[in-house]
Amino acid sequence: SPNSPGPDMEMTSWMAAAIGWPKDCSELPAGSPSGIYIIQPTGLHQLVVYCEMNVTDGGWTVIQRNRYNTEITWAESWSTYKYGFGNVQTDYWLGTEYIYQIAKQKVYQVKFVIWDATNATKFADYNLFSVEDMSQGYRLRLGSYTGTAGDAMASSSYVHDNMKFSAKDQDQDTYSGNCASSYGGGWWYSACYSVRLNVKGAITWGSLCNGNCKASAILIKPSPYC
Repeated sequence: SPNSPGPDMEMTSWMAAAIGWPKDCSELPAGSPSGIYIIQPTGLHQLVVYCEMNVTDGGWTVIQRNRYNTEITWAESWSTYKYGFGNVQTDYWLGTEYIYQIAKQKVYQVKFVIWDATNATKFADYNLFSVEDMSQGYRLRLGSYTGTAGDAMASSSYVHDNMKFSAKDQDQDTYSGNCASSYGGGWWYSACYSVRLNVKGAITWGSLCNGNCKASAILIKPSPYC
């Protein structure tokens, strides 16, 4: 009948049931296109994510994406950041808890992709990426930097590496005020920032683009060293 699933769909369903969903985008079959997929990190329910399969050998799980003309405000609460918001097809935050759950499965690396004021694409790669659990404030841990965007996360005057995550109603920065409520969105603030990606209309990456970056994305995948 025309309404019954074809053999490909039946095979896909059977394989998913037999071997489980991919634990992240790096487990997708070779040659898979970029797009929206279901993953299921160890010990967690299924998540809908965007997988970036074209940049640097592919296999990247997108945990953040933003554009200067985004429809979302980013000025969300701690609990909204915890479980994620936005549109996985356009701009979104996957969820701080889910980022933690994915990145604890293996040793991960991270690629920050920044489209600067001229819309040129720049990269900041850190060979290690992890987030501590909620009891530790989702503290960010980054490895060593390589790239073309500049090491704005770890070697600028406002360091983000080793910082706890702050939202407007959960101030964990190192500043006397509240960086998240003053500057638009949840982030790993210090006092306050050299990088601001979770913001509407003022995306910043160090000295590369101060409030006039065109877009950003944060991609993670298991490190090749392990």
